[in-house]
Amino acid sequence: MKMNIHKSEERGKADMGWLKTAYSFSFSNYHNPKRMGFGALRVLNDDIFAAGAGFPAHEHSNMEIVTIVLEGALEHKDSSGGHGVIKAGEVQYMCAGSGVTHSEFNHSKKEPVKLFQVWLTPIKQNLQPQYDQKNFENADIKNKFAVLVSGKKEKDALHMNQDAVFSLGEFDKNKKFSYSCTFKGNGVFVFPISGLLEINGEKVNARDSAEITGSDKIETKALEKSKVLVIEVPVK
Repeated sequence: MKMNIHKSEERGKADMGWLKTAYSFSFSNYHNPKRMGFGALRVLNDDIFAAGAGFPAHEHSNMEIVTIVLEGALEHKDSSGGHGVIKAGEVQYMCAGSGVTHSEFNHSKKEPVKLFQVWLTPIKQNLQPQYDQKNFENADIKNKFAVLVSGKKEKDALHMNQDAVFSLGEFDKNKKFSYSCTFKGNGVFVFPISGLLEINGEKVNARDSAEITGSDKIETKALEKSKVLVIEVPVK
């Protein structure tokens, strides 16, 4: 097993006033040749939009985009006529495929919205663009993982066009747990949203990432109560 820990404070940062963000990988004006992605995982942006603020219409293509809203609500509109609001506890999947134009704004005029936006390269180019959205507020994540998005058809998860899996779990202090890959040979990106983990004898703090290859099963211990996002992706 090989593991690289990327510390939270080492992430790229941007403060545009209306948007505060931390980049796990090179994005926009942040360029780090050593942080160009982890296999198919190309972008993980930890965003805070000010009240009423957001991105006007812009285009994406050939990218699998997952938006996880942590607090508040994000409003989106797209070129196909789609229009909706993603609330805290909800996840949106977008296949940009052959090209889609959309806008994203904080739905509230009073409160910020906090979210993760994650981009993966697709399994095929120029697919038909599509959206899907699901509420995971009541998902059973107590000392276990619930699948949010998967390239394998899962009953209670969103489906994506890549051999990747997004899972979320919340673990009590001193709880030992493991993650087993759905797709053999994938890399595992462990991202504590909150808390403190121990993996292979090393501490992984909130908003750090542990990027693991060479093992289909990851053994972990929560040193504090911890909420954990795991993204399993092809790395070859």
